[in-house]
Amino acid sequence: MAEHKKDIRALTKEQLRDFFVSQDDKAFRGNQVYEWLWQKSAHSFEDMTNISKETRQMLQDNFVINHIRVDQMQRSSDGTIKNAVRLHDDLIVESVLIPTPTRTTACVSSQVGCSLDCKFCATARLKRMRNLNPDEIYDQVVAIDNESRLYHNRPLSNIVFMGMGEPLMNYNNVLKAIDKITSPEGLGMSPKRIVVSTSGVPKMIKKMADDQVKFKLAVSLHSAIDEVRTSIMPFNATFPLDDLRASLQYWYAKTKNRITYEYVVWDGINDKRKDVDALVEFCKFAPSKVNLIEYNPIDDGAFQQANSKAIDMYVKVLESNNITVTVRRSRGKDIDAACGQLANKS
Repeated sequence: MAEHKKDIRALTKEQLRDFFVSQDDKAFRGNQVYEWLWQKSAHSFEDMTNISKETRQMLQDNFVINHIRVDQMQRSSDGTIKNAVRLHDDLIVESVLIPTPTRTTACVSSQVGCSLDCKFCATARLKRMRNLNPDEIYDQVVAIDNESRLYHNRPLSNIVFMGMGEPLMNYNNVLKAIDKITSPEGLGMSPKRIVVSTSGVPKMIKKMADDQVKFKLAVSLHSAIDEVRTSIMPFNATFPLDDLRASLQYWYAKTKNRITYEYVVWDGINDKRKDVDALVEFCKFAPSKVNLIEYNPIDDGAFQQANSKAIDMYVKVLESNNITVTVRRSRGKDIDAACGQLANKS
C-alpha cells in the first residue's frame, strides 16, 4: 500500500546514493534522482526520463513522491494569485503570489492552521493540524515560481514566510526547506531574498541567531505595550515584550542585521500617541524598519482599520526619531489573499 512507502524526498542525497548501492546499482543514480526531485521538481518517477524503465519501477515499488497539488488558483484584479494547495493527506493550506512592477514575492505557509491565537487573523481561528514538511514548503515556492513565469514573465524574486502558521513553531522543517530553496541543487535563490516573519518566540529567535541563518527576520509586533499586545495576541502573556526585546537584542548582537517590525494600526486599539511613543522606545536598541500594514477585515468585529490621521501620526513620529517606516498597501483583498485573511475559504 502507498501509505507504507517512504516519501523519497525525506532522503538526503547520500542516503539515495546508499540505497542504489544496496540495490547493486551505481551510486551516481542517487545523484540523478536527487536532481529530478529538487532541481526539476519531478511529480512522478515516470518523469525521470534519463533513468531506465526498470529502475523507475523499482523506485515506484519502494517509494512515493508526496507532491502538493494546486487545488484551486484564484487571480485578483491587481494581479495577485492565491493557491489553495492540497497536501498528500488531503489537508489544505494557502500560498500567495504578490506581484509589483519590480518583483514577484511568494507568501508561503509553514503549518496547517496555526499554533498561536492572534485575534485579528483568520488563520488563527483554524485548529493547528500539523507542521508542513520541508518538501511541502518547497513545493509551494516552485508552484508560485511557475506562475510568476507564466503570468508575469519573470522568475520569482522574493519569499516571505507570512502565510498560514508560525514558522518558528516549525523551525527545523522551515530551515530544511530554506536550505533546499537556496541550494544550487535546489532553486538557487539568495537567502537575502527570504524573510521569515514571526509573532515572537524568544527562545527560537535566539536559536536562529546561534544558527547564523542568512535570511532576514520580521516580527509581527502590533503593539509595544504589554497589556495592549496581550489583548490582541494572547500568547504575549507567555512571551512578554521584555523577553522578545532581549531575544532581538541577542539577534542583532550576533547578526548585525536590521529588524523589520510588521505593525497594523487599529481604530481604538493602538492609534494613540502613547502607542507610537512605546513603539519608538521599543525600536531604539537596534537599527529597525517599521512596515505599517493596511488591515484586512476578517469579519465586522472589533478590529477596524485606523483612520489616515493615525497612520500619518505614526509616520511623522517614527521618521522624526530616525526610524525607517513604510506604509504597505494590501494586495489581493478581493480574493481573501491579503495579510491575515488566509483561512481556506476557497
